[in-house]
Amino acid sequence: MKLGIQNLRAYNFFYFSLLSIFISFLPVYLTFRGVSPGEIGMMVGFGSFVGILSQPFWGMVSDKYKTIKRVILLTLGASIAMGMLLFTTDHFSLLFLLVGAMYFFLLPTDPLTESLNYRKAQEHQISFGSIRTFGAIGYATASLIIGWTVDQLGMDQLAWLFLGYGLLAFVFILVVSDAPASSKKLSKQELKQFFFYPKTLQFFLLVLIAATPHRTNDSFLGVFVQSLGGSTGAVGQAWFLAAISEVAFFALSARILQKWSEIKLITLATALYTIRYVLCALAPSAEWVVYLQLTQGVTFVIFYTATIQYLYRIIPEEWKATGQTVLAVLFFGISGIIGSIAGGWVFQQFGGGTLYMAMAAFSLIACGYSLTLWKSQSTGVVKP
Repeated sequence: MKLGIQNLRAYNFFYFSLLSIFISFLPVYLTFRGVSPGEIGMMVGFGSFVGILSQPFWGMVSDKYKTIKRVILLTLGASIAMGMLLFTTDHFSLLFLLVGAMYFFLLPTDPLTESLNYRKAQEHQISFGSIRTFGAIGYATASLIIGWTVDQLGMDQLAWLFLGYGLLAFVFILVVSDAPASSKKLSKQELKQFFFYPKTLQFFLLVLIAATPHRTNDSFLGVFVQSLGGSTGAVGQAWFLAAISEVAFFALSARILQKWSEIKLITLATALYTIRYVLCALAPSAEWVVYLQLTQGVTFVIFYTATIQYLYRIIPEEWKATGQTVLAVLFFGISGIIGSIAGGWVFQQFGGGTLYMAMAAFSLIACGYSLTLWKSQSTGVVKP
């Protein structure tokens, strides 16, 4: 058991290191290749649209065949091949297609990994955070290493870094045992009831509003830092600090979730997101933006772990992987389309400061909506 969990932790470390290259440095790489902020937004928006289709698809494949590991092996292996092509080309049309391919294979691996982590944590009666923390550590260290390497050796090294982290992730997931499958038969009627239950719809709407500025930050943080005079190394430092703060809060997440209800934590996180983006918009230099990423733990981790726990509490057992991918569609798909396309246009027309102020406004709306849900739950209008 101990060896199996250690292998899973190692897989998380290298997979999220791999993901950091794609999420954190793709916009920087595209800028290096001469792609404008507006065009970056279109590329990421197209990829997010692909993700809307691909993430439920792979989740349903996982549920149908009652395996998470084998699906991860397929999507991760394809991601490694597509990533090598992506980070070695400079043709706009090919970049466009390869970004879409990465959203079809690499991004769906994230919710499948989270589902595997959650099920393994339940199987071995340990906290989800004790596994997921290693993913945050991998994301943090990779961000720092990649930023430094690119500054010293050039952007062309991204392809080899991607290959190295990808192969190590593949090796470790290969030796991890599959998650236990549900013994219950799949019920389309139960899934329909889940999707059309008012509480579920309200929850998904809240996730969409709150996730949009978060995904905008994912797409344009590196470009924003560089627009303020920061180097590629500074971009790496920003993501390193963000991921390090995630490590601390993932480690504390089990205690935090035991002490507070999910809706209270979501309200707190969206309020702090608002403050974070306002401060970024007003930052006088790239260094300020870099250090403000330390708030990632108290915003993203609290929000994300609370939403996962809430989702797993209300979804039927046999549809957990599918439910996780629906959450990912909102978090990485629809919100990514809105954030990247609209964000790219705002950045190009009005600048990064205006973009971050708009993101703060979105977070404030999410905070107000979560307060409404919190109040309705406490008064019994919507039962928790």
